[in-house]
Order: sequence, then structure tokens, then C-alpha cells
Amino acid sequence: MTAAEAWFGARTDGAPEALRVRAERYFLESESPDLPARLADAGRAALTAAIRDGGERAAALDLLAADALITLALLASAEHDAASLGRAALALRTRAARSSS
Repeated sequence: MTAAEAWFGARTDGAPEALRVRAERYFLESESPDLPARLADAGRAALTAAIRDGGERAAALDLLAADALITLALLASAEHDAASLGRAALALRTRAARSSS
């Protein structure tokens, strides 16, 4: 288990099993070497799946996973450098806006 996987496991311990498993799937599929970026990439992938499958029940779980992963990306940024949290949040928002246009 990598340090990033251990961090993810520690922060998702106690989450509803279905949500944890879904978020973990996206997390493990992401290849970014930087933890906050990896979590954000995983969140975007989950959101893309939720939008794609919007009418399906599984889309709700993907949407919850996206929310959890983006929240974890911000947490990882804050744990690394609390003073940069605002910049990290703005970067996530800016990147999301560019990818949706």
C-alpha cells in the first residue's frame, strides 16, 4: 500500500461502504503523483460519470463520490499547507470551469 492509499484509507474509514468503494475506485484509477491533484482528478472522473449516467441510479453514487473526492482534495491541500487552501480551491474551480466549457 502506498502512502497516498494509506492516507485515503485513513480519511475514508467509517464512510458508508458503497460510497467508500466507489470513491476508492476512482482514486485508484487516477495516476497523478501529487495527492491533492490525484484526488481532484478522481473527483472529476466521478463527476463525468455522474453526468454521463444522469438518469441511472448509479449516477447518484458517482455524484456523491465526486463530492467526497473534491472535499478530500481540499483536505489534502490544507494538511500540506493550510495557507494555500484558498489558492488550491480556486485552482480546482478554475480547472473545472475550463473542462466544462
